[in-house]
Amino acid sequence: MSDHILLSEADAILTIQINRPDKRNALTAKMYATIADALENAATNPKIRVVFITGTTDCFTSGNDVVDFMQNPPPDEHSPVMRFLHNLSTFKKPVVAAVNGPAVGVGTTLLLHCDLIYAAESTVFQAPFVSLGLCPEAASSYLLPTLIGLPKAAEILMLGESFDAQTALSYGLINAVFPDEEYRQLAYAKAKKLAAQPAKGLRLTKHLLRNAHAELVKKTMNEEGEHFKTMLQSPEATEAMSAFLQKRKPDFGQFE
Repeated sequence: MSDHILLSEADAILTIQINRPDKRNALTAKMYATIADALENAATNPKIRVVFITGTTDCFTSGNDVVDFMQNPPPDEHSPVMRFLHNLSTFKKPVVAAVNGPAVGVGTTLLLHCDLIYAAESTVFQAPFVSLGLCPEAASSYLLPTLIGLPKAAEILMLGESFDAQTALSYGLINAVFPDEEYRQLAYAKAKKLAAQPAKGLRLTKHLLRNAHAELVKKTMNEEGEHFKTMLQSPEATEAMSAFLQKRKPDFGQFE
């Protein structure tokens, strides 16, 4: 366990808490590896019936740690981030997410692989991959249009604009919006209710809900991963990352 990923077990629930508040819970390769390992262990642990993913008091996650990601780009499907995405997307037990504050990049797309998602009123979602000179990941280029339709998915992924919890609810991306002071408690109550359900019935129901899309999700995720890896080395991504670190507006006018 990393200090930046806190793991705890209670009520037949594994809680995975992203805990790097000084960096707005930005995710590093080490953090991805810790979560990937936790999901692998939970998958075969009969005492764990549900996984509960959350952040800190004012933030879910601001996405990838830019410096760490540039220094440790994902080389292949065995990289920590790809292991995490694979383990989450194929996890057979229910996954509940309690989201608040910024939910940026993978902080939004990982939710597409969760079964129940509850957001605090303060939550702000964003998928700024194109704005960073990159492409979507986590099979979001398939799952988003499937869930909410092509026009809204294009708006989210191409413009990279942020949207609030009520908008996410209206799109059908989350289950409910709760007050900031109660969102985690109320979301955890849903996780406890799931954990009390018959385990085999839950697993089979999740399989039936997701199985028709499983191969396309895997195929899309792998294809996105290959493009993502290439685009990380592109001039556009370099300019975007440099601008981010220098706190200036990027200039993409020099690129075709």
